[in-house]
Amino acid sequence: MRSDLCGNVTEVKLDQQVEVCGWVDKRRDHGGVIFIDLRDHSGILQVVVEPDNAEAFKIAEDARYEYCLHVKGHVRNRPEGQENPNLNSGKIEVVVDTYEVLNKSKPLPFMMDEEAGETIRLKHRYLDLRRPAMQKNMRLRSKLTRSIRNYLDDMDFLDMETPILTKATPEGARDFLVPSRVQQAKFYALPQSPQLFKQLLMMSGMDRYYQIARCFRDEDLRADRQPEFTQLDIEMAFVDQEEILNMAEGMIQKTFKHVLDVDLVSEFPRMTYAEAMSRFGSDKPDLRIDLELVDVAEALQNVEFKVFSAPANDPKGRVTVLKVPQGAKMSRKQIDDYAPFVARYGARGLAWIKVNAKENGRDGLQSPIVKFLDDDSLTAILDKTQAENGDLLFFGAGDYSTVTQYMGELRLKVGKDLDMVKEGWQPLWVVDFPMFEFNEDEKRWDAIHHPFTAPTGSVQDLIDNPGTALSKGYDIVMNGVEMGGGSIRIHNEEMQSAVLKLLGISEEEAQAKFGFLLEALQYGCPPHGGIALGLDRMAALMCGVESIREVIAFPKTSSAICPLTSAPSEISDKNLKEVHVQAIYPEVEDEDKV
Repeated sequence: MRSDLCGNVTEVKLDQQVEVCGWVDKRRDHGGVIFIDLRDHSGILQVVVEPDNAEAFKIAEDARYEYCLHVKGHVRNRPEGQENPNLNSGKIEVVVDTYEVLNKSKPLPFMMDEEAGETIRLKHRYLDLRRPAMQKNMRLRSKLTRSIRNYLDDMDFLDMETPILTKATPEGARDFLVPSRVQQAKFYALPQSPQLFKQLLMMSGMDRYYQIARCFRDEDLRADRQPEFTQLDIEMAFVDQEEILNMAEGMIQKTFKHVLDVDLVSEFPRMTYAEAMSRFGSDKPDLRIDLELVDVAEALQNVEFKVFSAPANDPKGRVTVLKVPQGAKMSRKQIDDYAPFVARYGARGLAWIKVNAKENGRDGLQSPIVKFLDDDSLTAILDKTQAENGDLLFFGAGDYSTVTQYMGELRLKVGKDLDMVKEGWQPLWVVDFPMFEFNEDEKRWDAIHHPFTAPTGSVQDLIDNPGTALSKGYDIVMNGVEMGGGSIRIHNEEMQSAVLKLLGISEEEAQAKFGFLLEALQYGCPPHGGIALGLDRMAALMCGVESIREVIAFPKTSSAICPLTSAPSEISDKNLKEVHVQAIYPEVEDEDKV
């Protein structure tokens, strides 16, 4: 039906016949000559319908936005001065010989060249995806997956599938459940990840596995979460952490080069979890922002100001400073506006000091809190932070985890507000994660990564010191976004049982949920490990968009609804009966609305 794509018709085709298809992007009538900008995924081509072609001209007079056309014509140069340097086809135009309307379009629900609301865009996603920006995103995503597959295929990885209908296992979020028709009152679960199956494949001697897998998690949504998402899962047998990191690093470098023509650093920097939290207040620090947290508790242990001295003397407390170079030029209102921001993350307030004239001691400092601090403490703070004239110091004080979180968020916001985010790409490996964190509400340990991550020590070390145990887990971070993570896995039954017990899972529950894994570990399981990368997040990063919905063809809204298909929807009583399920509707005041 077509000989060329619209955006590929250039002066190389001069005086040749071409056959193109696409949608009407614009229509103009100039002095009895009709100009149509014809668009397909490759770009825009100017099509000219002249009045001496009476049949084509009559049809083209009716052309409207998004009409679908099939055009045959010959290529000629545009008149001098009418070239469009912004188009690949901007030096030429196609004079129509035959003109066919493949399909008309009724008036659109939104303009294709403007950003519309998310709901209407998703309701008419087939139109939204026609837009050049979305075409670019989808094609970049396709190029990304192709590049990944090529790399892993060349590395002798097997592309294997794992079940979608599987057994419910605790992996940090709620499972989506699927009732069984043939097994009454029993349910499948959609996988949150292929974690256990890829480990079983290592036990099966498959040696190297990968899968671009669909995963499902019934959790609250945000910009980088969807109820169903795509993950690149990789697993390798007979490897240590260093081999996995080197493999993944090479894959990411080659993928960025192939997809974006970007040369990443030859060796990704590495940072321990403890260092990342201490310096940046985050386990996924954005290294493009040259701001760091500096702990000053030692300088404030003896001050009378209890807001500082109490956490400074508490082993579980933290007093830290975010120095903003030349931040003293900010107005009082600008500074005060950060207090409600950090309050969202648990801060009770946000103290600050402007360093106007360091050489004048306390007289050169401007802040409501200076009067509560002695000269020695102020001098120690300035020395510790290496503050200079014109700098602004933000203080965080209180519980260690709370202070770390809100000061980390403040670092990011200040960096973005003051245009301190550098251009380029900053990859980072974060390693040496804690094995567990203590759940105060349920008085038990929770796994930082997942229950199948191996610790660095022995079984007895883990049992004796779970609070200080480190895991063989690692995350890959790019520009402050966690692209993925992985670990060396537990490969013997004794260690796996010990971890499950520490997580509060009884032996009976462990057998019920993980019996197949615990048994498999007893049959010569090799050491193994892997990594999973969020394909949606990678694509969003590469496309430069905030939300992964912009790189997913048919995503859900933030309330997990598909406006296009109206999913989820009610199911008839007959269908529910077939799967032995009864729907219980929430109580409402008006029963007619049920």
